[in-house]
Amino acid sequence: MATQLLSQTSIFSSVFCSNSNGVGFYKFRSSPHIHHVSVSSSSSFAMGKTNQSISRLCYLAADLVKSGNGCSWIQDNSSGRSVAASDECYQGTVCYALPMKPAQVSTVEDLFEFICSGPLIEKLGMSPQNVADAIDKWLAYGSYLCRLFKVNEMELTIPQKARFYHYYIPVFFWCEDQISQHHSSFKEEEEIPPLVIGFSAPQGCGKTTLVYALNYLFEVTGRKSAMLSIDDFYLTAEGQTQLRESNAGNALLEFRGNAGSHDLELSVETLTALYKMTKEGLKMKIPRYDKSAFSGRGDRADPSTWPEVEGPLTVVLFEGWMLGFKPLSTEAVTAVDPQLETVNNSMKAYYNAWDKYIKAWIVIKINDPSCVYNWRLQAEIAMREAGKPGMSDEEVRDFVSRYLPAYRAYLPTLYSEGPSGSDPKRLLVVEIDEERNPILGY
Repeated sequence: MATQLLSQTSIFSSVFCSNSNGVGFYKFRSSPHIHHVSVSSSSSFAMGKTNQSISRLCYLAADLVKSGNGCSWIQDNSSGRSVAASDECYQGTVCYALPMKPAQVSTVEDLFEFICSGPLIEKLGMSPQNVADAIDKWLAYGSYLCRLFKVNEMELTIPQKARFYHYYIPVFFWCEDQISQHHSSFKEEEEIPPLVIGFSAPQGCGKTTLVYALNYLFEVTGRKSAMLSIDDFYLTAEGQTQLRESNAGNALLEFRGNAGSHDLELSVETLTALYKMTKEGLKMKIPRYDKSAFSGRGDRADPSTWPEVEGPLTVVLFEGWMLGFKPLSTEAVTAVDPQLETVNNSMKAYYNAWDKYIKAWIVIKINDPSCVYNWRLQAEIAMREAGKPGMSDEEVRDFVSRYLPAYRAYLPTLYSEGPSGSDPKRLLVVEIDEERNPILGY
């Protein structure tokens, strides 16, 4: 039996406006015509309370005009800009003035169906009712991400829509839920330290972009967060030289990257200080690393350039390619590569320096570590085509080869057992394909 639902007409006209600060955004003028549509009982809309929610949302686009979000769901598969994040994109103007042209916008129902088709919805325990009740947030978060990545909201491609609505926003909802659980574990009179969420993911898979997106969503929703990478804790140039000389002939320690090439004392110092950022007025600088120094060998950036964060912090987003790796038996690692023995011995100290601070985990899972080579090669080719210096194909192969033994040794345990000290109830595993998009996992 078909269920009758009140629905907004699918055609809107758009009007380009600007606020008092000169920031451009779109307002939507809806048609005054409202019609009924039939939805089969097999549709996810054919649910008692959900019907009421969707009917309420029919007017959402017009309501968003009042808030200035100018958010829309666009069915336009024309080419758009890359959604790769960068420091420049994040630190610059985040509101993007869209071109002045009318747009055909599909109904909110289409957005609802698209969101519900995402591979993470069921995994996160979200029902169609949950999505319907929070659809205004989905729309607003999508608009914020378009501004952050400076993509035209009127010309989102299907991959871009999937990246936002099937990946970044669902993960953001999961993070919000983890923060709520974290807060509930403290008494009302207690100071609540920030929740440290760890992101363990291979190089090139998009973890830094994901963290940028989440950090920005926390910012625009009024919560203070800090971004941190294990790269921030690499040894200084002098420390690297000492490590290389004391492990002559070990290609895995010739350059920064593997366990043993990090300043663990600095990481403990930093994470401990961030954990204490619970009050207004508290400020601290977060270490950063300059990978371009010393002809690419790298060095710690000048402290005057380190970014500053202010309390009270709600969350710390900590990412790294080897976060959560567990040391294995000597026999297990030497079977993969004899040079891993030294790396494995160094890894024993990493739990106390990193992992014990992390209370919630996101693990980005890949099926084949060789993807790392392909992703890195794509990035270098893009840099060369843009006229910027980049590694040759052979240099890329050599660079990635220094990480592959660790991936082959430690990823199976990470995927089967989870990160060191992790709570299975506070662990999200997102399996991605070669295009870096989530897929239906196990």
